[in-house]
Amino acid sequence: MTVLTTERLILRDWTDDPADLARIYDIYSRSEITRWLAVSPGLPMTDPGQAAERLQIWRDRHANDHGRYGTWAIGVRDTGLVAGTMVLKPLPGRDEELRTGKIEVGWHLHPDSWGHGYATEAARAVMSREFAAGTPEVYAVVPPGNDPSMAVCRRLGMTHVGRNTDWYGGEELETFVLTAPTG
Repeated sequence: MTVLTTERLILRDWTDDPADLARIYDIYSRSEITRWLAVSPGLPMTDPGQAAERLQIWRDRHANDHGRYGTWAIGVRDTGLVAGTMVLKPLPGRDEELRTGKIEVGWHLHPDSWGHGYATEAARAVMSREFAAGTPEVYAVVPPGNDPSMAVCRRLGMTHVGRNTDWYGGEELETFVLTAPTG
């Protein structure tokens, strides 16, 4: 199902189509991607069968969100290539099973899609939709040293508010926030 479209991108649900599962595996088996993800069991993937398991984790996580939050494929309109994943969800607290009242935006792009502005474009679209739904601010949390993701945060106009240990089991994360536009 298509979630959002932008000038260059289509954000849609990941599916159990073999091409989607292969791309999930290709992204999440790469240490250059997974080293930046908050403590996440099963990453990096070591077996292609794990892609279906990861897809089910995402589906379960968002089962009661009615499409508002999700873990979506970022498709490039012109080529059909899935550039990566866009995430919009309530931030988990130190106890990762509990959701906080704060909303997180995140992205995980395949290296073949780095440097094209896809993360910025996709994040801008999902944040705009979330602000329209009444959310006052959206956060991005980035492991220290992940300079490319911090650059995306800055391009989005997000403000760096320091390091925080309130989420993802207390992992220290660079925290950025964007407040909803007024008027």
